[in-house]
Parts: sequence; structure tokens; C-alpha cells
Amino acid sequence: MSGVARGTRDPIRVVIVDDDALALELHRAHLDRVGGFQVVAECTGARAAVAALTRSSHSADLVLLDVTMPDGTGIDVLRHVRARGVRTEVIAVSGVRDVEVVREMVALGAVQYVIKPYTFASFRDRIQAFMEYHYRSLAAAGAATQHEVDQMLASLRAAPIAALPKGLSATTLEHVSAAVRERGPSTAHEIGLRLGLSREVGRRYLEHLADARRVERRARYGARGRPQTEYAWCADIGAR
Repeated sequence: MSGVARGTRDPIRVVIVDDDALALELHRAHLDRVGGFQVVAECTGARAAVAALTRSSHSADLVLLDVTMPDGTGIDVLRHVRARGVRTEVIAVSGVRDVEVVREMVALGAVQYVIKPYTFASFRDRIQAFMEYHYRSLAAAGAATQHEVDQMLASLRAAPIAALPKGLSATTLEHVSAAVRERGPSTAHEIGLRLGLSREVGRRYLEHLADARRVERRARYGARGRPQTEYAWCADIGAR
């Protein structure tokens, strides 16, 4: 990811909107687990959401927006706040699967549409994709180059990880993913040493992540010999 390292960035300020108290709690817990986000308001209805998003003191970067609520819809919320000049980014989170609703939400500026019920892994992938998009857009403030625009939009098109090939474990994949995110660009040998895996097993997991565009393959050049392949978590590309 372009820009400075995550530790020196301001957190992404989030307004959560859902009429289900358990959903609010779940969204908040998942954001805390991912890290890098600050919940500035929680709303249980459309009117409260409009009030929160038009209140300058919140200055939200992102709203997690339900579609159906007792006093209005997510579409109503977006129409009202867009008319008032609010440009906060939106991720819709809803059990509504109607294609016309999805189209309308996207037309009003939703950058993601997450269907309930969802897994943490699914939520994490989309929220991390948004995080990358957000920081890339800040880094490219002003007149962006074509490359910067392409990188911003590519961030939101991260492919979900495909079904695991035979012999790979979902738990080990999570450990490998976490190790790359925490350690930074790493070779299969380095990840293997960190997790107690052989180089070949580590490479299989890293190659699976690369095929799913979660990591990027790069050449690491040493003092002598052929370059090694290292793997950088996509959200960290350009941060080092």
C-alpha cells in the first residue's frame, strides 16, 4: 500500500448503521479485530444515520450501512446525505439480495455490498480492501496518475480466496496470512521457520495467497546467486 506505515496513520473513522443491536456489536468487534478503524457513531435507524452523517463533528470516512430499517432504508439515507453534500464512503451490509437495490446503492456511492450472514474472513477481506483503497486515495490526493487511479480501483476488486486445494488447511492459511502481514515481505523459508513448516509447505500456502491476489510475488536480490522469491501482503505493498 502506498503511503506511510499503518502505525503512523490516522484511524479510519466509521459510522455503523443497523437496527439490530447484535449486528452493531458484531460490526464493531470485527472492526476492532481488523484494526485501524475508530467507530465514531452507532445508529439504529435511518433518521439517526442522516443526523450522524451530516454532523460535522463526526467527519466519518466510512459508513457501514444497513438497507432495511423501521424508519427508512439505506437508499433513503444515501439520497438525503448526498443531497447535503456528504461524500462519506459506504459499504452496504444487508440481507437484501434484490439486484435493483444493489444497483441503487452502488449508484449512490456504495463501494462494497456485503450480504448477511457473512463470515469474519469475508468481512475482513472487504474491509481491508477498503482500507487499501482509502489510503491509496489519500496518497494520490490532487491530480492522480493513471497508475494511481488503477491501483485505487484494483484495491476494491480484490478476489476472494478460492476453495483450498487438497492438502491445505484453513487454519494454517490464516497463520501464514497473519505471519506475512506482521513480518512484512517474506520468503517461503522465512515463513516456514516462523511457523514450523517446511519451505515447500510454506511455499504452497504463499502461492495460493498469490493466486488469490492476497500477496504479491517479488524478487529479492542478495549479494550473490539467483534472486529469491518473496511475498508481500497486498495492503503493505509500497509501505516499506
